[in-house]
Amino acid sequence: MKRVLKDLYGAGILFFYYAKWFIVIGLPILYYGLDYKRNYILDILWVWCIILIIKDFVYKFILKKSYCDNCSIKD
Repeated sequence: MKRVLKDLYGAGILFFYYAKWFIVIGLPILYYGLDYKRNYILDILWVWCIILIIKDFVYKFILKKSYCDNCSIKD
């Protein structure tokens, strides 16, 4: 059970790392450009991706921290 949870956690991290920009940019295009019906689950996913993007900017540029201990941010 613990391995399954680790696999799901890793898959979630990879999904949001690569898909958050596509979701944030693509969902408004689908709604307003292509007249898709509103979907509340996608709206929640869009807001979650916006929060993750803001967190990344704050973590990197305001707090000047890195996600790994061995990495350093070059100014």
